[in-house]
Amino acid sequence: MNTPQPASGSSLRRLGTTGPEVFPLGLGCMGMSDLYGPADRTESIATLHAALDGGITLLDTGDFYGMGHNELLIAEALKGRPRDQAVLSVKFGAQRDPSGAWIGYDARPQAVKTALAYTLKRLNVEYIDIYRPARLDPAVPVEETVGAIADMVQAGYVRHIGLSEVGAETLRRAAAVAPISDLQIEYSLISRGIEDEILPACRALGIGITAYGVLSRGLISGHWQGVAAGAADFRAHSPRFSGANEAANLALVEALRQVAQARGLTVAQTAIAWVAAQGPDIVPLVGARRRDRLSEAFGALAVTLSAADLTAIEAAVPRDAAAGERYAPAQFASLDSERRTAS
Repeated sequence: MNTPQPASGSSLRRLGTTGPEVFPLGLGCMGMSDLYGPADRTESIATLHAALDGGITLLDTGDFYGMGHNELLIAEALKGRPRDQAVLSVKFGAQRDPSGAWIGYDARPQAVKTALAYTLKRLNVEYIDIYRPARLDPAVPVEETVGAIADMVQAGYVRHIGLSEVGAETLRRAAAVAPISDLQIEYSLISRGIEDEILPACRALGIGITAYGVLSRGLISGHWQGVAAGAADFRAHSPRFSGANEAANLALVEALRQVAQARGLTVAQTAIAWVAAQGPDIVPLVGARRRDRLSEAFGALAVTLSAADLTAIEAAVPRDAAAGERYAPAQFASLDSERRTAS
């Protein structure tokens, strides 16, 4: 295994057969606005600038992250920079009330186009590089949602169509309507469910993977210290972060730490490098909110994992070893990606 070096020489990865080429690491921006407790605005902007200056192109957001706050934050960070320096990936459809509570999904064709209009205004851009529904709307056939985005591609407001957290059958139905660049879905050492049906379907269809949760929302980062009392942090209610589950999962992290330290790496670098090693069609997203965490993630790009390294990593964190589901029961039940086709 080689020693981490600056990331500037990293090769680009293409998102599927029809999508854009992007830097091999993307930045997930949600935590700068929402759901992970307080964030520092100045540090968030500095981290976005450091990401762009370091070569990162793919910035992932959602119009419901902070109810538009995240898009406005990204727009501020992009001021004065060439539009093509960033590949903007935007999710839509999740509905929230003024208190921030989640109240469903809306992916009807008219809702698609309305949400896009507001996103373009908040981001202060003329087009979105990848536009995707945050989840499958159970009341709307995916063909109608994808067809509406395809209309926006034809009109020049969107460059590529993506999907998020959908299963293999939904992928096939969507791809029959219009080209799909990538599927955004959780994939990490402790979330490997996509390997059974979803990843093979993506590869058969020429659809790339943007992998979020590669550090399982910080749980397997090697830095996790728990949720601060009273913090507005959804991890306080997440099964994997609760009680005995958290303790069991942190024991896996300590096993991974031994593997990482023996190779001169951090836990986070090892976990990110493992995801990146699963194929050139996979782009890991990291949710760094600070420049030091971003710098650590950049170090993963210079890591080449050997077959022996991969074996050691997967022995430390075996598949299906995680305690608890990745979402609370109500959210988990709504995930199309967790529905298995009958054998």
